[in-house]
Amino acid sequence: MERPDLAAWAARGSESRGRRFAENFKDDRPGFERDRDRIIHCAAFRRLEYKTQVFVNHEGDYYRTRLTHSLEVAQIARGIARRLRLNEDLTEALALAHDLGHTPFGHTGEEVLNRLMADFGGFEHNRQSLRIVEVLEERYPGFDGLNLCWETREGIIKHSSDYDHAGSDAMRGFEPGVPPTLEAQIIDLADEIAYNNHDIDDGLKAGFITPADLEGVDLWRETFGRVGRKYPGLDESRHIHQTISHLIGALIEDLVSTTRRSLEHHRIDSLEAVRRQTGHLVAFSPEILRKNIELKKFLHKNLYRHYRVERMRVKAERFLSRLFESYRNHPSLLPGELQAKYEVFGKERVFCDYIAGMTDRYALDEYKRLFDPYERG
Repeated sequence: MERPDLAAWAARGSESRGRRFAENFKDDRPGFERDRDRIIHCAAFRRLEYKTQVFVNHEGDYYRTRLTHSLEVAQIARGIARRLRLNEDLTEALALAHDLGHTPFGHTGEEVLNRLMADFGGFEHNRQSLRIVEVLEERYPGFDGLNLCWETREGIIKHSSDYDHAGSDAMRGFEPGVPPTLEAQIIDLADEIAYNNHDIDDGLKAGFITPADLEGVDLWRETFGRVGRKYPGLDESRHIHQTISHLIGALIEDLVSTTRRSLEHHRIDSLEAVRRQTGHLVAFSPEILRKNIELKKFLHKNLYRHYRVERMRVKAERFLSRLFESYRNHPSLLPGELQAKYEVFGKERVFCDYIAGMTDRYALDEYKRLFDPYERG
């Protein structure tokens, strides 16, 4: 079932280091395809629909959630993988899994849980994603977790971005310091391409930023100008959407061409050669990297720190902290099946797992159930 056109440097399911538990499969799907399907059908993936990207779910149906973001990352990453003749099944599995461990209310939730868990091992969402697929999902006979291939789990724990660093201790068993597959390396930058561009779209839609604000950002100004020359007289709304589309395309084109040159320069002829490198081979060109950093700095200053986003961040920090402390003071507040896990994982880790798995909506409802005297428990 392995695709015959994969490049020599692609990951192959037939050469996987295998799964933790032996299984009798009901069909002969390739290993990474099976991993992708298991991720799509797991509970943690469905909950991403109501977890914050930038805007909390109740602020409007238009804005991206962790689920729609994951789908956009998968679409971008799959296109890159196809052009580099990499394993699209593994790429898609990693794209769909890369945010499974995210908390409600975006990075605020992660920061809060990491602070509250400082004396109990901390919290980091890549580690939580791995914990979900190895421990917390309960769907199959004979084992906990999803029993994914080693390479899929490696790609989850080695995902890296401005916000994501699992640390070498968390990578024990996955060769810390050794680069992951090229399929895993793609996810780091596909994630960045997706969130930079859809956050522009959401920020413009919300009115937090304007096209005039973006004129000082090289990537945006240059692409906006190209679209204007290509489609003279286009109305502003379509002009914006086409600019975002062309910008995504330009970033993908640069990444693919730069990576191809890097593979040729380093004479990569196998997955083992990828792993022998001292760093990642999937990359932007220096010029695009500089411009992309400028765009990220703009979004951080003008969108992620916008006063209305900050107000929700402060509120989320307060009520997630109160939920955690309420559970610590009264462990009997959790459902019985979770209380049964206190002796296995420790109370604080169970509280952390419970909160991390909540959607924004469920966390808000739980807060009302615990602190609103007129709300039924």
